[in-house]
Amino acid sequence: MSTMIRTEGLKKIYRVGKEKVVALAGVDLEIEQGEVCCIVGQSGSGKSTLLNMLAGLEKPTRGTIAIAGKKISSMDEERLAVFRQENLGFVFQSYNLLPQLTAAENAALPLMFSGMGKEQRLKRALRELKQMGLAERAGHRPSEMSGGQQQRVGIARAFVARPKVIFADEPTGNLDTQTTQHVLRAMLDRVAKYGITLVMVTHEPNLAECGDRVVTLSDGKIIGNVLRKNAEEEAL
Repeated sequence: MSTMIRTEGLKKIYRVGKEKVVALAGVDLEIEQGEVCCIVGQSGSGKSTLLNMLAGLEKPTRGTIAIAGKKISSMDEERLAVFRQENLGFVFQSYNLLPQLTAAENAALPLMFSGMGKEQRLKRALRELKQMGLAERAGHRPSEMSGGQQQRVGIARAFVARPKVIFADEPTGNLDTQTTQHVLRAMLDRVAKYGITLVMVTHEPNLAECGDRVVTLSDGKIIGNVLRKNAEEEAL
């Protein structure tokens, strides 16, 4: 299995007035292709900052990030935007659906950048929605769907372009327990089917248990990196 994500000496420092706030204090991390990596830690530990760094949504103050052998930390914004479109998918806690579009149109959005025709885009989006149990909601707008249904549309959107990596930031934070299990199962099924690497930030222990790798942060540093493979758990 090859390395999909690698960071070396990753640091992020924010300036708040005259003070410096260290969000990441030198993170070295490797995530293998096809792994489900869960990032956990208390509020303020740096887990969301790390996710944003890995996803290329924020630039590091120092250090490097490579995805699929490409050093994204040294890319300019134009190259980085193209890289994200071609290789990455995102699942957000707040759904981030466009209210004027139907479920199918929202799910098909990432395919617009691939040059695929509208009919093909909607056809693939409908397949993803069907896998999420939302075939009958394909023509509905977000305001006509529950939170759990909207989140499943968001998952369909993340997977529709078959990206190499999907980043999920507290993807079930606004959902009840039953819907959380449904949404999590839907994500894991798609990850396994397509061999996608999933990096997920969560504060929920039961979600972290689904990970092949669980990375624990505290004060911007990795204090735990546990790899679970073949029913074995090894502390690295």
